[in-house]
Formats: sequence, C-alpha cells, structure tokens
Amino acid sequence: MFNRLIQLGRLAVAVLLTVSAVAFSASAQSPTPAAKTTTPAAPFRFSTNRMPPQAERYYGMLWGVDSMRVKLAESGELVRFSYRAVDEEKAKSLSDKKIAPYLYDIQAHVQLVIPSLEKIGALRQVSSTPVAGQFYWMAFSNTGRPVKKGDHVSVVIGKFRVDGLIVQ
Repeated sequence: MFNRLIQLGRLAVAVLLTVSAVAFSASAQSPTPAAKTTTPAAPFRFSTNRMPPQAERYYGMLWGVDSMRVKLAESGELVRFSYRAVDEEKAKSLSDKKIAPYLYDIQAHVQLVIPSLEKIGALRQVSSTPVAGQFYWMAFSNTGRPVKKGDHVSVVIGKFRVDGLIVQ
C-alpha cells in the first residue's frame, strides 16, 4: 500500500512538471496580441549640460548674465567659457580688464588662467559696456589637458563665481 502511494505521488509530480513545461513553452513562442502592437518606449533624454532655470534667473538678476557654457576648444588645449549679457550695468564687472579670471576643475584639482599672447594679448573678450543680448567669451589655457569633457568646473571672475558647469 505504501509503495502504491509513492508511485502515485511520483506520477502526480511528473504530470505537474509536464503541464508547466508545455504552458511555459507555449507562452514563450506566441506573444500576446498586446505585445505585438506596442513599441518599446524611447529612453528619456535630458540635457545634463544646461543650468537649471532657477540658477539662470539668479545669475541674470544678480550678475546680469545667463546662458553660461564651458566647452573644450582647439583640440582640448583651451577651455572656452561663454556667457550672454542680459543687463549691461550688472555684466560690466565680468569684463573688467583689471580682474584676472580663473577656472577651477574639481576633479583634476587644477586652476586654469587666461593666457596672454605676445601679439594678440589676453584670450578674453572685453568691452567697456557689454551689450544686452550679446555673447562674450574667455579662453583658459589647458596645457597638458587636465580638464576633460564631462568635468565639473567653477569659473571665478572677481566676486562672480559659478560652480558646477559641465565641460562640453
């Protein structure tokens, strides 16, 4: 009698495994109609190189500039910082020739300065009064290329300081 129960138990387990294997293979081979008609969702893309709108407004109100970008130039030998003037009086302090700006790379722990070339002068666009809506730039020397694309940098021009700009 005991042997008969063991045989029935083994038979029940075998039937259960066979049914589940058939059901699994059938579901794997024939997708549901809903799966055929839906397309995979496109990955969410966002710009990591843009400053948050609140920060743009802050720098616009306090310093008269917005649209600040940092980009590698000349095969990485220069790092170009550009900004747009929105308030002429407030942006005037950023184009002061007496102030020596610098760029600090948080990852590489280096401080870059604007080079002054013999015949050209400083690689910096200066004007006595910036014009609202115009873009201005300055280029920092990246000798040895310690600053790389994707690094987070800070730009300091006198009392003006912007942190967390991502090098493009």
